[in-house]
Amino acid sequence: MNVSKDKVVSVSYELKVDGEIVDRAEVENPMQFIYGNGTLIQSFENNIKDMKAGDSFDFSIPADQAYGEVMSEYILKLPLNIFERDGKVDEGLLQVGARLPMVDQEGNQLNGLVVDVKDDHVVMDFNHPLAGQDLHFIGKVEQVRDASAEEINHGHVHNPNQENGHDCNGGCDSGCDC
Repeated sequence: MNVSKDKVVSVSYELKVDGEIVDRAEVENPMQFIYGNGTLIQSFENNIKDMKAGDSFDFSIPADQAYGEVMSEYILKLPLNIFERDGKVDEGLLQVGARLPMVDQEGNQLNGLVVDVKDDHVVMDFNHPLAGQDLHFIGKVEQVRDASAEEINHGHVHNPNQENGHDCNGGCDSGCDC
């Protein structure tokens, strides 16, 4: 069975940036996804299209086809008072280099990198951590199978090895019992 639309694909890989491993998925715990539903970088999917279980891959994706270039408009000065809880800022929270979960005005969840802390504001970078980086993937397609109708409907892989039958990767608001 070949990697194609609506197939559950399991891959093991190492992701390198500038020769350093920044992420990996081991054979024992591969990354699983439904091919073609838009959850992965399109260039990654293009590179494994039509492969089958047992096929190896080794390819690079330039930054502009991965997470894009660093966008200066995603680096923001935020007033210090938005970090207050009960009238006080937790100094341990605002450390340069820390990643903080935040919510924008529309309710979207974001992760921001603390770049600088001043007396009246905090500089946060909301670019993807790999923005501006060329990516190099080395790995193997471990398994390819048809996605169930329920998996396609929910938009993610349901893993029968999980206690409740679902591997919802951070939650599910699509009606499955995660």
